[in-house]
Amino acid sequence: MQELLEKIYRNDDQLAFRQLFLQYSDRLIVFAASLLPSREEAEEAVSDVFVKIWQQRENLSNVRNLNTYLYTAVRNTAYNYRTSAGRMPEILTGEHIQVSVNAMAASPEDMLISKENLRKIESAINLLPARCKLIFRLVKEDGLKYREVAEILEVSINTVNTQMAIALKKLGEVIDIRQHFGWME
Repeated sequence: MQELLEKIYRNDDQLAFRQLFLQYSDRLIVFAASLLPSREEAEEAVSDVFVKIWQQRENLSNVRNLNTYLYTAVRNTAYNYRTSAGRMPEILTGEHIQVSVNAMAASPEDMLISKENLRKIESAINLLPARCKLIFRLVKEDGLKYREVAEILEVSINTVNTQMAIALKKLGEVIDIRQHFGWME
């Protein structure tokens, strides 16, 4: 990934920038949609982030963790959208988030889960409290580390750990997901 960033800030490589956009835009839009009231605003916020990245691409040389950098930039842009629209700036609730377990199924073993179990899991995830659901999605669907999620959401790693434990406990009550995803040992 560092190589891709170098192409962008050293060579003004538009193809590398397009690759970066394509690799991250969908999941960043989903994240922004969990912070803003409409998908259109989420798409606009993510577009604004990428425009700003291109305009200030020389600053990419300072980026050490691209995941944290991008998610934080989207979070801050969503915060600015809410503030400028006269809405409360408390955006990190994840109130609009919907989680799809199909996006998390990566291996053939995961795909053996019956449709009924998938429906139960999705339903249980979507019933989680908003903050818990947001943290769960960032960790399990987007593959972020607890430390990255804590930094993006400006909470402690302990909070992320606690919220993940709550999520897994509630999901475990619906179906024994440990068996299907290997999330807990």
